[in-house]
Order: sequence, then C-alpha cells, then structure tokens
Amino acid sequence: MRLAAQPQQLNMTDTFDYRGKVVLVTGGTKGIGRTFAESFLKAGATVVICGRNAPETLPCHDNNNAEFLSLDVRDVDAVNDLFAKIVERHGRLDVVVNNAGGAPPTDAATASPRFHESIIRLNLIAPLHIAQKANTIMQQQDSGGVIVFIGSIAAHRPSPGVAAYSAAKAGIVHLVKTLAFEWAPKVRTVSISPGLVRTEETDRLYSGDEAGVAAVNATIPMGRMANPEDIANACLFVASPLAQYVSGVDLLIHGGGEKPAFLEAWGAEKG
Repeated sequence: MRLAAQPQQLNMTDTFDYRGKVVLVTGGTKGIGRTFAESFLKAGATVVICGRNAPETLPCHDNNNAEFLSLDVRDVDAVNDLFAKIVERHGRLDVVVNNAGGAPPTDAATASPRFHESIIRLNLIAPLHIAQKANTIMQQQDSGGVIVFIGSIAAHRPSPGVAAYSAAKAGIVHLVKTLAFEWAPKVRTVSISPGLVRTEETDRLYSGDEAGVAAVNATIPMGRMANPEDIANACLFVASPLAQYVSGVDLLIHGGGEKPAFLEAWGAEKG
C-alpha cells in the first residue's frame, strides 16, 4: 500500500510579500477560492473577492478583511462596473485570480445546447472578459500585473460527465499562451491546473466516507489529494517576482498524476 506523503507545515506567506498590492479573486467567497483570498491576505495584500452571494463571514487575517463585491462573472456590464469600482477605491490592480467556474455532472449525449453554452460561457468566455478588463488597468501601471487562471486536470485527460467543462478548461490552457504573447511584457498570464483537491465538496461526494477518500488517495502517487493550501501556495508563487519570467504556461499540480488504467489489468494478470 502506498503511504501518503504528509504535507509539511509550511507558511509560504513568510516568503511572499504582497503589501501594497491589490488582488482580485473571483469566486473567492467559498471553497478553494476562499483559501486563495486568505493566503493573499496573510501575505499582506489588499484583497477583493466577488461572487453571486455574500459570504456569512469574509476571509480575514489579523483584522484585515477581504472586500466583497457582488458579481455574476457572466454579466458583462457588472464586470465592467466591478473593475471601475476597484480603480476608484484602490487606484490599481496587481493580481487577478480567475477562479470562478464549475459544472454539474451531465451526460454529454443528452445535455442541451443551451446547457453546454452556459458552461463554456462561465468557464472560458467570462474569464477571458475579466482578463481583458484587468489587462487594461495593468498595462497602464509601471509594474504591470499578473493574471492567474485556475484550470483543471480535466483539461488534460478524458473527463466523463463534464465534457463541456473540460473543453472550456482546455481552452484556458491555450488562452494563456496567446495572451502571454499579446500582453507581454507588462502583463504575465499563467494557468494553474489542480488535480483532485480535498474540500467540503469532495467530502460530500464521498458522503464523508473515509474509505472512499482513501480509495481515491491510493490512485495518486503522493498518496493524498491536494489541500486547498497546496494550490494557493502555487498562486502566491506564480504571481510573485520570483516567477517574473513565468508566463504563457500551465502549471499542473496533481501530486504526480493519476494511476494509469492499464495497471489494473496488469495487476490482474499478475495475480
């Protein structure tokens, strides 16, 4: 049995200093997006989060609260207003974490064209529009800026049940390459594609069954799913000066990948 590599208790925010920087995290009210917001707050940033519904509590660190602005990222006019407010209140924008997105499991053979269109609009078109608005601001700053797109392992392998979503995320991987070319040298664009991440949603998927979680963990070389902090630390790095030559790339964070299906058949033959 493969033993899980226990995550070290690292405080990456001791390394990264975002004081004086303004960071926008879309979908930063819950889940992994909330962890992104908290990590940038710990690193000293002014953090703006947006979502369709206000959270019960704001991400916070040492009495430094994130600022919440209501937004449906698919609403073009609302997105324009969001960036106008950020400039009015803060005068700058240094980092965007394009995190909002998702899709319910659906059979590609029976899903409606309207459903597929809505998923692609949320996971590809909306992040592109947000990036456009951020780029306009960042190009006017001496320091430029960084736009981080949160992709998915689904872009890199067959993903039954989320065909439109995985296609949109594959589009994100290519999008950052083109934007990195068009918007350089002022603005860097990077995508981060997480593998399986353990969140409250993951636990609900397995009904809180630790045996189910353990079975999934056993398929990952590192012996565990990622923690949200694993992905947040990657965001802190790629948006920092330490990654100033990193642009137009997709960073896969999947613990070494997933167990190839052929190994099951090979193991059965050996048995």
